[in-house]
Amino acid sequence: MELIQQTPDLSAYLAADEVIDHHHPYVRKTAARLAEGVADSYAYARAAYEFVRDTIPHSADSGDLRVTWRASDVLEQGTGICHAKAHALTALLRAEGIPTALCYQRLEYDGAQGHCLHGLVAVRFNGAWHRQDARGNKEGVDAQFSLGGERLAWVPQEERGEVDYPVLYAAPHPDVVHALQEASDRPHLWEALPNAL
Repeated sequence: MELIQQTPDLSAYLAADEVIDHHHPYVRKTAARLAEGVADSYAYARAAYEFVRDTIPHSADSGDLRVTWRASDVLEQGTGICHAKAHALTALLRAEGIPTALCYQRLEYDGAQGHCLHGLVAVRFNGAWHRQDARGNKEGVDAQFSLGGERLAWVPQEERGEVDYPVLYAAPHPDVVHALQEASDRPHLWEALPNAL
């Protein structure tokens, strides 16, 4: 699949905003800690990815009802769904000057009961984008940081109505952000999240 930048301006994929708040002191402190002792930007990107994937539980896996959406809050509270974790990883990578995009998949959940929008990121190295999924591993999910072929949590199956969206967004999709901001808890969020773009 050919990935498509939403905007041709690469600097947009380094920007901070209300959601990807990589100027926040907690994000900067976390980034600085992860950068200690790493050899280069590749090693930092892997360290940041593994930190978000492995130390911030996906709230559905852990049973946490809190809803986080701002990168600094995800890092401070240590919880979030895939979208929130993608926001945190994007902020950590951009804090160290690594262009990072947000991207999405439409996936089936609960058998054929419905679909959900899944959030992941893409990092830019050597003139190319590489998608990464820091959702968090569990039984049946083994996502890995990779610049040599995707190792995502899921590969969408067209026959199930699943979609791999090719657009690389410089900012989180507004429908996702709105749902996260308005949800009182995670069960409410499941009802509010868009299931397609």
